[in-house]
Amino acid sequence: MKSLRQAGGGLGWATGVLSWFVGAAFAAAPPPNIVLILADDVGREAVGCYGGISYPTPHLDRLAAEGVRFDHFYSAPVCHPTRIMLMTGRYPVHWGRPKWGTFPKAAEARAIARQLQRAGYATAAAGKWQLTKLGQDLDHPHRLGFDTYCLFGWHEGPRYYDPFVWQDGRRLEGTEGRYGPDIYTEFLIDFIRRHQRRPFFAFYSMALCHAVSDDFKPRPPYGPRGRYDTFAEMMAAMDERVGRLVAAIDRLGLKERTLIFFAADNGSPRSNFIRRRSKGFESEQVISEFRGRKVPGGKGRITDWGIRVPAIARRPGSLPAGSVSEGLHDMTDLLPTFCELAGAPLPPELDGRSFADFLRGGSKKDPGRPWIFSESQGQSCIRSRRWKLASRGQLFQVGDDPFAERLIPPEEDTAESAAARRHWRRQLDLLLGRR
Repeated sequence: MKSLRQAGGGLGWATGVLSWFVGAAFAAAPPPNIVLILADDVGREAVGCYGGISYPTPHLDRLAAEGVRFDHFYSAPVCHPTRIMLMTGRYPVHWGRPKWGTFPKAAEARAIARQLQRAGYATAAAGKWQLTKLGQDLDHPHRLGFDTYCLFGWHEGPRYYDPFVWQDGRRLEGTEGRYGPDIYTEFLIDFIRRHQRRPFFAFYSMALCHAVSDDFKPRPPYGPRGRYDTFAEMMAAMDERVGRLVAAIDRLGLKERTLIFFAADNGSPRSNFIRRRSKGFESEQVISEFRGRKVPGGKGRITDWGIRVPAIARRPGSLPAGSVSEGLHDMTDLLPTFCELAGAPLPPELDGRSFADFLRGGSKKDPGRPWIFSESQGQSCIRSRRWKLASRGQLFQVGDDPFAERLIPPEEDTAESAAARRHWRRQLDLLLGRR
């Protein structure tokens, strides 16, 4: 009979060989298609699979049932800095905090679609751009790596009914009487159909569920209900178009070859425009029911309701159906993750950390990262699983329960919280370039 040490040595050799074969299989497998869906102004409390009950979301719930739901995924509190994070893999502070509707010129060559292009991917974007006013720079999506695009003119015209749409440098004709989200969805489905024989990256930057824009004239037209859509109606429309895109992928036989990643750019809004008035707009409050409590929209705040967003990934054969990830992630992680999955080169000086190994089934548990960072409009925070420190020095004890966030004043510090305050202040000062 072999000794325990001998048996262990044999087992170690066998495990090593198995690991080599698994690694070789990953290396030999073709890179996946990547479909990134970014909903606008949709908090976790609004989505059924997270516990929200105010709005039916059957298609998102099914996507989670077939894949993995991320319980700790973070964005900026508003949309523009989130898109800087996603596109560049870096925090806005490292780009000089770009002004609203601008994108750093130095980051164009390293944007996520440019990196995937270098790996041979066909690339497309549809929906909301916001990184510039397209009418002033119609080549901008192309410079950031998108072969083709279909995007509404952000702050130039309507996004929903009779939408103002730019497609590959030209104003799209025939949009009268059309619903913008249908145009964006159909564009991406057609792109996927035409490129199904090569790897593709489709970025669906959804218009839904953002309120209509209020800063251009003529004011956006009403829809068929004789008013603007309510948040509940937009949630239903958002979920239906996600389902339509997923169904097209499955119908084309691309389900096993495609990673679908759904997330939102920030929390739900606190209000939503319903009707035009002689001065301004009439609005509805957005309050959702979540785990037996009423939750106002958290957009614009660095609370869990503002920055802890829904995120769902589906990749059959790699991710166990119906699983939940407790790993900590933020929007900067998507660029290095997608690049690693695609075999694309990584740009230098990334803030994001790849979790590609988890998405391709190499690790059963998502290790996440030790902390995330979020910032916008003069406020920022660094957050771990247990502590959150705001840029103005407030320390919060946090956890899995978004209702349990608790401010700890310095005079109430324990030895543990005082040590956490010092540690996270040093980390935050380093990140913000403060001495």
